[in-house]
Amino acid sequence: MAKVEVAGGRVEVVLSQKERLAALRGDVSAALGEIVDVRVSPHPFGELRGIRAPGTGVPGVIAIGTWRHRGGKDFVAIYRGRPAVVVTLAPDSEFERFIIGVEDPDETVAGILAHLPRGLTTSGS
Repeated sequence: MAKVEVAGGRVEVVLSQKERLAALRGDVSAALGEIVDVRVSPHPFGELRGIRAPGTGVPGVIAIGTWRHRGGKDFVAIYRGRPAVVVTLAPDSEFERFIIGVEDPDETVAGILAHLPRGLTTSGS
């Protein structure tokens, strides 16, 4: 399962070896200054938009890779029955959003928020 970590002024999505194969790419990251919003999504498959290109997906079961849509692209690593962290990024970022299933999404969101400038809160707050 992917991990979301904060290190060196960046939020990093660290993929397992199997996830790297499924995503057809390596880890992804963005500068903390690019983060616009961070929140937990209890139903991450409802967050998907556009088409998978490249990546691996079985509807409602697994989605790993890049999802391209009219507004840009999202990087996704989600699994059935697991909530995810949704990190929305600034318009000039490589990705518009990271949607990542993690072991403890509430703790992950709190960890990211602790490294961001005061005033940024989750959209659920």
